[in-house]
Amino acid sequence: MALTFTEEQEELRATLRRFVADKSPNAAVRRWMESDEGHDPQLWQQMASQLGLHGLALPQEYGGFGGPVELGIVLEELGRALLPSPYLATVALAGQALAVSGDGTAKARWLPAIADGSLTGTLALAEESGSWNVEDVAAEAVRVDAGWRVSGTKMFVIDGHSADLLLVVARADAGPGLFAIDSGATGVSRTRLETLDPTRRLARIDLDDAPALRVGPEGDATAYLRTVLDLAVVALAAEQVGGAQACLDTAVEYAKVRVQFGRPIGSFQAVKHKCADMLLKVEAARSAAYHAMSVAAEGADQGAGGLPVSAALAAAYCADAFTHAAKENIQIHGGIGYTWEHDAHLYLKRAKSSEQLFGSPATHRGRLAELVGISVATATKG
Repeated sequence: MALTFTEEQEELRATLRRFVADKSPNAAVRRWMESDEGHDPQLWQQMASQLGLHGLALPQEYGGFGGPVELGIVLEELGRALLPSPYLATVALAGQALAVSGDGTAKARWLPAIADGSLTGTLALAEESGSWNVEDVAAEAVRVDAGWRVSGTKMFVIDGHSADLLLVVARADAGPGLFAIDSGATGVSRTRLETLDPTRRLARIDLDDAPALRVGPEGDATAYLRTVLDLAVVALAAEQVGGAQACLDTAVEYAKVRVQFGRPIGSFQAVKHKCADMLLKVEAARSAAYHAMSVAAEGADQGAGGLPVSAALAAAYCADAFTHAAKENIQIHGGIGYTWEHDAHLYLKRAKSSEQLFGSPATHRGRLAELVGISVATATKG
């Protein structure tokens, strides 16, 4: 399985990095995160029209191109810059959920609008328990005439306060399924949550007999929904790698220029060790994320060594690596790293917030142990 990038993929990375550096400096990130929208709508349209980023990992017949690898490259660069935007929710969550649904009607209805940037969407799975397991979903979907009605509460919905399309996981008679709901429909109430990370908006969504359309397989869609969640986990892991790399770069650069006792602090052994440990963790996280992206791109089966295993591994390791790098970045900066004026704290807040999206690292380690045939009790001995 190749883990190297093609010339076109490297050009995509280089182009996007230049674009983000030009359009999204630190001052702009702070301005957008405090705005009502939470992002720059004009930049959102430029990302779609000038770079075609919204079509990544979507079928070509609906205006898309590329796949999970290209999507991972983009998310890595956006995570590196902490760019506030509904990209993760719209493309990585809603877009991929529709793309792998096997539902031609749903794909034709919504994917072209996602690809051209005119539609935003998100995936609503977790509820008040905080669990991201499909089996724990309590929201209910009831068939009414030719459609469905969905009732329940969804929590921690990424960009749920502003998304046009809500893809809601709810339980029907035959089992869990995915249901598309217009955010402006009757019975939909959305509340923006106060969050640790100001660069990413989360919302609570209350549904009271909201009209919905079924998306994806009929009956028990648990297997399909797990695949959707695995793809989301891989996308988030790529974003976490970008954030971790930014923390490493910032820490190393500061260690070169900050002088104490007549020497750059990077010449002190303690600081050298911190930077070296950060590098090891970031590179290992990158390998885990790139492997998972490659598996997702190949459409690997759901058995041992397939997408579930690589996604669980990437989720657990990349989350820990990002948090470690963000903490060490602040330590190396010293007192200034704790101030509101410095961006180091923004990366730590993104790292800690992302740790809990789609399940904690401990949850993914437990799932990984089960997938490879190790009992949790055995895995935790010693």
